Amino acid sequence: MGTTKDDEYDYLFKVVLIGDSGVGKSNLLSRFTRNEFNLESKSTIGVEFATRSIQVDGKTIKAQIWDTAGQERYRAITSAYYRGAVGALLVYDIAKHLTYENVERWLKELRDHADQNIVIMLVGNKSDLRHLRAVPTDEAKAFAEKNNLSFIETSALDSTNVEAAFHNILTEIYKIVSQKQIRDSPDDDNSPSGNVQTISVAPTVNSNANKKPCCNV
Repeated sequence: MGTTKDDEYDYLFKVVLIGDSGVGKSNLLSRFTRNEFNLESKSTIGVEFATRSIQVDGKTIKAQIWDTAGQERYRAITSAYYRGAVGALLVYDIAKHLTYENVERWLKELRDHADQNIVIMLVGNKSDLRHLRAVPTDEAKAFAEKNNLSFIETSALDSTNVEAAFHNILTEIYKIVSQKQIRDSPDDDNSPSGNVQTISVAPTVNSNANKKPCCNV
């Protein structure tokens, strides 16, 4: 059996969608991967995933996007699915303040179960419901900055910023991974092997070849 176009990629990144039930995670997934929206979509049971490839800097990035169930009773099974994830979209509903209040709890769960260097984007979904807005954009943006998250508002219903959200997080992950590959190449033998870690999401610009670990803060 020959390889299909979907099998050809340079990088495969696992990204998880997390957040309360009903915030629109499944529709964000279907809008990005199939350009579909279902008003009657049911709550996800357990986990489902879909894939889509995009181009970044001439490289093919295949995103494997996992949609985790938001209901409390499924939390135990979803924690295992954080394993191997390099990115996460933490989603809330801009018209339901409680879903935004619970972001802090989801963020803690993510920090507890996921890789410490995971790239996280805070997503205020259902921006089409601006007349029902309960979460001010500035408040969410300030929370994101305080917690070192990127931030965007989307609407799976009318497609606003859905492409941008996924493209931005996948590009950010790609930049970190490609920079790490350069630092970990055999030419750079200044640091002990296996001891190189990406400390923060922001790219580090440093012309000094003899990089030293940052101070303990």
